[in-house]
Amino acid sequence: MEFSKIIAVSGKPGLYEILSQTKAGVIVKSLIDGKRMPITATHNVSLLENIAIFTYEDDIPLGEVFKNIANKEANKEAISHKESANKLTAYFAEVLPGYDEERVYTSNIKKVIQWYNILVKADFDFSSLNEENVGTDEEE
Repeated sequence: MEFSKIIAVSGKPGLYEILSQTKAGVIVKSLIDGKRMPITATHNVSLLENIAIFTYEDDIPLGEVFKNIANKEANKEAISHKESANKLTAYFAEVLPGYDEERVYTSNIKKVIQWYNILVKADFDFSSLNEENVGTDEEE
């Protein structure tokens, strides 16, 4: 599973892996239940490698944040995304010191932690994330 082929689809829970392209869109597989489905141009899609998190200095690619969490948790699941806002922000400050607390909302932190845990359950290899794999085009 390549990080560059993992997407989030607005209005649909979880993460998806791009399997192939069609004329009208792409065929994806859910990382939660393994079901395949078509995603067309009418869906709003975000490649995880294009998402970055605001910090006071730079924008940090999401892949780098995932690596930080994986290092902290020894590639095991992180805390639940359903924890209290205080616990989530304290945890996020540990894995990404200096994140911009005014521009990174609790809902963003929940999503990052939820996505990380989905990737862990799907046996994603976080050591495969290196500087070439993590882009910085969009902000979370």
